[in-house]
Amino acid sequence: MTTVRREAFGRMLPEEGGGEVEKFVLQSDSVRVEILSFGCIITTLETKDRDGQFSDIVLGFDTLEGYTRKHPFFGAVVGRVANRIANGRFNLDGKEYQLFLNNGPNSLHGGAKGFDKVLWSAQVLPNGVRFFRLSPDGEEGYPGDLKVWVTYTLSGRELAINYQAQTSKTTPISLTNHAYFNLAGQGSRDVYDHEISIEADSYLPVDDTQIPTGEVATVQGTGFDLRQPVELGKHLQKFHLDGFDHNFCLHQGQDRRLVARVFHPPTGRTMEVHTTQPGIQFYTGNKLDGSLKGKGAATYPKHSAFCLETQNWPDAVNKPHFPNVLLHPGEEYNHTTWLVFNTA
Repeated sequence: MTTVRREAFGRMLPEEGGGEVEKFVLQSDSVRVEILSFGCIITTLETKDRDGQFSDIVLGFDTLEGYTRKHPFFGAVVGRVANRIANGRFNLDGKEYQLFLNNGPNSLHGGAKGFDKVLWSAQVLPNGVRFFRLSPDGEEGYPGDLKVWVTYTLSGRELAINYQAQTSKTTPISLTNHAYFNLAGQGSRDVYDHEISIEADSYLPVDDTQIPTGEVATVQGTGFDLRQPVELGKHLQKFHLDGFDHNFCLHQGQDRRLVARVFHPPTGRTMEVHTTQPGIQFYTGNKLDGSLKGKGAATYPKHSAFCLETQNWPDAVNKPHFPNVLLHPGEEYNHTTWLVFNTA
């Protein structure tokens, strides 16, 4: 049985567009999650350890103000296009589109004011909540009126996130949730003692601005081979890696499949990621620097969390050999990611 509760969380300032921000609390016997109508942000995600004790395992803030100020997309739904588009530019039907550059020379996670920075309308479901917004033609430089629905449902140990969209003009779209996890509990120092595996035979090498070079490289014999579980801290040391911020190429297909698993031996917490998406961005919080005050006055230093962002491949709109990222009028974008929490 899942219970769903809605309550006030805060009010946006007039210069931010005003409006009441609500919080939706989804609770089963083993998981409790809190989600805002602002940015569809997961602010809290509590799961049990092997002793049955709940801890909050996602980074974030205690107040709305934390989320309306600049932060690294904690818990938010990002779009229209997650990840990076080279030079913020693409061509479609003979027309060039220029997006806002918010990540060096590139456009990242939807631009200056992406889906993470707006208020969504909400509808309570028996076991979850559905958010809706219309992204107007030309918003952040993207073509077409885009209707978007993001639905969170909780059943037992499983949190499902479904993304649906319809457009009036052909547009690139790739949606994901950008939660930062630490299975030891948010505010813990690092994720070096986590064991991770990712079901991917290849990954995308990137240039020095984090744009894929276009090569689809095998993981075999490299530090990117995570097909068998590795202990993160030791693995980074062994391969002299500063961290991960890379797209792993998943087996293609529309069906649900298990793509990643994380295990935290000290607490026994495990998290599985299942998805219908073609890629997963594994990010180890390399840019966190301890400067943000998080929940309960916690600070978040480098490598104090990881993200597993299921999505299309970065810069796919400029790379025809990457999976199709275009949505046409009359079609429906429909992807789901499932997070399954257990103990071992």
